[in-house]
Amino acid sequence: MYPSVRTMPNNAFFRFAHLMRAARSMPGMPAIDPVEERMLNALSEFWRVDAAPSVLEAMQLNFGVSPTTVHRRLKTLHRKGLIELAAQADDSRCKRVLPTSLAMAYFGRLSECMAEALGTSAHQAA
Repeated sequence: MYPSVRTMPNNAFFRFAHLMRAARSMPGMPAIDPVEERMLNALSEFWRVDAAPSVLEAMQLNFGVSPTTVHRRLKTLHRKGLIELAAQADDSRCKRVLPTSLAMAYFGRLSECMAEALGTSAHQAA
């Protein structure tokens, strides 16, 4: 017989998973599929250090799908209001992938979920 989640010594992961489901349905947040979520998470690593990958750089990341699919999903994330595709200042042919305020609110909510699951404040967890 499997142990009950309630009797497991550390069930922070289970709390976090439950809270993440709620975060995904926050007001104004469009539905995203697992590939789009992986893409946002990977792109956030660039944004965390104030970098903005080009569309070509994003297409070369390993999301488990083809570069063509990545390009198509970038356009979908743009339509959903989660990323901006901004022309590079010195070369308008090159587009940079930037987060929108909606994407940043989503990441902020995920941070709050993680802190809540761990029983800390979002600032303590950062």
